[in-house]
Amino acid sequence: MKKHLYILISVLFLTNFIYGQDATPTPTPSPTAVEKLENVPQIAPNFESDKKDLPDLGLVGVDMTQQKPLTLKEAITLALENNKDIEVTRQNVRIAEFDLQSLRGVYELRLSGQTFYERATVPNTSIFSTNRTTTTGNLGGNVALQGFIPKYGTILSGNFTNNRVASDNSISILSPQYNSSLTLNITQPLFRGRNFDQNRRNIEISKRNLSLTDTQFRQRTIEVITNVQRAYWDLAFALRNLQVQRDGVRDAKEQLAHNKRLVEEGSLAPIDIVAAETQVAVIEQNVYEALENVNRASNILKNLISVNRNDSIWSESIVPTDSVELETPKTTLPEALELALKNRPEIEVNETQKEINSIEQRFYREQNKPQIDLIATYGSAGIGGSQNSNFRSPFSVTCNPQSVDYQTCLQQQQLQIQQQQSFLQQIGGAGTTFTDILANRYPTFRVGVQFNLPLFGDKTSQAQLGKTLVQSDQIKTQRAQLEQSIQVDVRNALQSVRTAEARLRSAIIARENTLKQYESEQRKLDAGQSDIYKVLERQTAYINARSNELRAQTELNKAIADLQRATGNSLKANNVEARLR
Repeated sequence: MKKHLYILISVLFLTNFIYGQDATPTPTPSPTAVEKLENVPQIAPNFESDKKDLPDLGLVGVDMTQQKPLTLKEAITLALENNKDIEVTRQNVRIAEFDLQSLRGVYELRLSGQTFYERATVPNTSIFSTNRTTTTGNLGGNVALQGFIPKYGTILSGNFTNNRVASDNSISILSPQYNSSLTLNITQPLFRGRNFDQNRRNIEISKRNLSLTDTQFRQRTIEVITNVQRAYWDLAFALRNLQVQRDGVRDAKEQLAHNKRLVEEGSLAPIDIVAAETQVAVIEQNVYEALENVNRASNILKNLISVNRNDSIWSESIVPTDSVELETPKTTLPEALELALKNRPEIEVNETQKEINSIEQRFYREQNKPQIDLIATYGSAGIGGSQNSNFRSPFSVTCNPQSVDYQTCLQQQQLQIQQQQSFLQQIGGAGTTFTDILANRYPTFRVGVQFNLPLFGDKTSQAQLGKTLVQSDQIKTQRAQLEQSIQVDVRNALQSVRTAEARLRSAIIARENTLKQYESEQRKLDAGQSDIYKVLERQTAYINARSNELRAQTELNKAIADLQRATGNSLKANNVEARLR
C-alpha cells in the first residue's frame, strides 16, 4: 500500500514540475517602476496599528442605563405636541381666525365725535357795525353713529352737532347762541353692491382661507405622523440589527473557542484559528456600524418628538416597545383610490380654491353692474340763546321830537321792540335747542339718487371677471392632474406593501435555510468533512439573513405607513384628531 502511495506522489510531482516548466509565469510589477517616479511623497510607509482595545459600546451623550420605553402612539402624541412645524401651522390657523375677525369688524357699529373750544378775533368789515374788531367764542361738540345692513349693502348713519357761540358783534341778536342739529342718512345700492360687495367678498374669502389653513394643518399632521412612523420603525430595526450583530460576535467567539479545541485535538491546523479570529474582528466592525445606525435613527426620532434641544429625552436611550409584526391592510386598489380621493387634504385644498374662485366670479359680475345708489336724508335743527347786550339793530328807527310824525315813529319803534322780544321768547334758552329737535320745528328732508357710470364700460371689472373664468378652468385642470397624481401615489404605495410582504416571506425562508446550512456545516466540520472557511461563510450568511429579515419587516411597516399617508387615512388609523389646543 505504501509503495503505491509513493508512486502516486512521484507522478503528481513530476506532472506538476513539467507543466510548471511549460507554463508562462505571471509577471510581477517591478519595484523600480515606483522608485523612478519623482516628487512622490511616501505616506506612513511603516504604519501598523497596535491598538486592539475596542471602545465602549454606547451612544454619545446618552446614558444607556436611562432607558425610555416608547410606544408608537406615545411617539406620535409627543411629535404632535412638540413638533415645531406643527406649532407653526397651528399658529397659522390662529392667524387666519384673527384675520376673519378683523374683516368682520367692518360691520360693527362705530361711534365717533369731537369736542372743541375756539376763540377768534377778526377785523370788522361790515357797514352795519361800528366795532373795529369782532371776538367770537365757540364751544362745540358733535357725535356720529354709523351702522350697516350687510345683507343688502345698506349704510346707515346719524350725526348730532351742538355749538355754543358767544360774540360781541353788535349786529348779533343772540349771545350766547346755541345751535343743534340731528341728521339721519341712508345709502342703499340699487344694482352694484346690493347683493355682493367688497366687504362681503373679503369675509367670504377669509372664511375659505381659514378652512384652507385648517386643511393644511391636517396635511402637515399627516406628514408628521408618517415621518414619526418611519423614524420609529427605523430605530426598531437599528436596535434589533445591533442585537443581531452582537449575537454574531458571540457565535463567532464560540466558534473560535471550538476551533481552538479542535486544534488541541489535532483535527484542525493552527492556522485555522487565525481565520476565526479574523471573523470575530469583522463582525465586531459590523457591531459598531450598527451602533452608528442606532445613534442616527435615535436622533432622527428625538428631533421629531422633543420639545427643544434641552429636553431630557436627548440623554435617554429610547426603546421602541411596539411589536414589529403589524397587520397588513387588506384593501383593493379601487377601495384605496376611493378612500384617497375622499380623505386626501390636497383634494380639499383644490375644492377650497374652487370656492374662492366662485366668490371672485360673483364679485366681479357684481362689479359689472351700474353703480346707482338711493340716498335719503332727514334733519332736524334747534336754536336757543340769550339777547346780546351789545346788539344794535341797523334797521332801528330814530325819532325826532320836532318831527310832525314823531308819534308814528314812536309807535314803529315800539313795534320793533315787541317783535324783538317776541322773537327772543320763541327762541328760548339753551334747552330749547333739544326741544326744537324733538318737536321737529325746523325739519329738512332730502331724497335722491347718485350714480357713477363709466361711459364706455368698466373694462377693469370685465378683465378681472375674464381672469377668474380662466382661473376656474385652470383649477379644473389642476384637479384632474391632482387626481392622477394621487392615483399614482396610491398604486405605488399599495405595490410597495405587496412587494414588502413578498420580500419578508423570502427573507424568512432565507434566514431559516441559512441557519440550517450553518448548523450542518458545523457538524461537517466536527466530522472532518468540511473546513473552517465554509463554516465562517455560512455564519456570515446567517447573520446577513437575520439582518435582511429585520430590514424586510421594517420596510413592510414603513410601506404600511406610506399607504396610510397615500390614502389620507393616517389620522384615523392612528386614532389622532387634528385640532387646535
